[in-house]
Amino acid sequence: MFSYTPNPDRYNGLMPYRRCGDSGLKLPLISLGLWHNFGSDDLSHHKDLIFHAFDSGVTHFDLANNYGDVPGSAEANFGKIIEDDLKAYRDELVISSKAGYRMRAGPYGDGGSRKYLINSLNESLKKLKTDYVDIFYHHRPDPETPLEETMQALDFMVKSGKALYIGLSNYDYETVIEAQKILNDLGTRCVIHQLRYNMLDRSPEAGNLSKLDEIGIGSIAFCPLAQGILTSRYLNGIPCDSRASRVDYPDMNTEYIESYLPMIRELNRIAEERNQTLAQMSLAWCLRRKELASVIIGASQLEQLKDNLRALDHLDFSDESLEAIDSVLN
Repeated sequence: MFSYTPNPDRYNGLMPYRRCGDSGLKLPLISLGLWHNFGSDDLSHHKDLIFHAFDSGVTHFDLANNYGDVPGSAEANFGKIIEDDLKAYRDELVISSKAGYRMRAGPYGDGGSRKYLINSLNESLKKLKTDYVDIFYHHRPDPETPLEETMQALDFMVKSGKALYIGLSNYDYETVIEAQKILNDLGTRCVIHQLRYNMLDRSPEAGNLSKLDEIGIGSIAFCPLAQGILTSRYLNGIPCDSRASRVDYPDMNTEYIESYLPMIRELNRIAEERNQTLAQMSLAWCLRRKELASVIIGASQLEQLKDNLRALDHLDFSDESLEAIDSVLN
């Protein structure tokens, strides 16, 4: 069994934390998502990433029922790490899971039905080897299931003690408001909404970020680096080992990335003037929005994780820097 002792200074200013909406839940500014590259059998590599993150003050680890090359493998791997090394620190961890995208074939393999959601949470708890998750999200709206049924299932999870907080993901503002009303009537509430937000996708600025903040719902951003486009990885073309070179990533094709290359190179120039990598500046740019409790990063290599965490060294932007970035993006 692997013996791990966390960094005793992990809470001594290494990581800032923000309150999630008007709840009592605090999240690290940078959370670690375990989507891509966490379903392999290389558990020692996964441990290196998790331990460095936790040593750096990252307490929030974001999963879903179908994460991993084999759906469920990411949760199973993280569960092994909890059981072997992190069980004594469970009360310090914020573990989130989700259900709503395709997990398996059949009528109860995705969606928002009570049967699918509750069964999925029970399966996730077995894989994660924990009695509860801190946040459980409905991963996306399901137009075929009454919203009342989905919210009643989420309410049941909280009242059964299997989830401490309820979240929604990929919902539009109007549906969040409707869902929150149902939950309030049941005696529960949504405390967090997970949305896609980055320099190349600023759509949440038009509504979800500020409007949800006004009613006390926090936000957390996934894909803050646009699946790696907002890093140095593609500055000189498409590497042969990248996702963009694989046929199973149709939304990351070469033509799509090359269309952004002039913009990315200009943004990289601004980042260099700030003495940051493009990834670091991109994360800091997202976190300038105080409505965001956190951004979720993915990392396949330890150096990549370390580089992203160094974004916290320079979160401030001058008006001139923001104007320069806006001129590139607009």
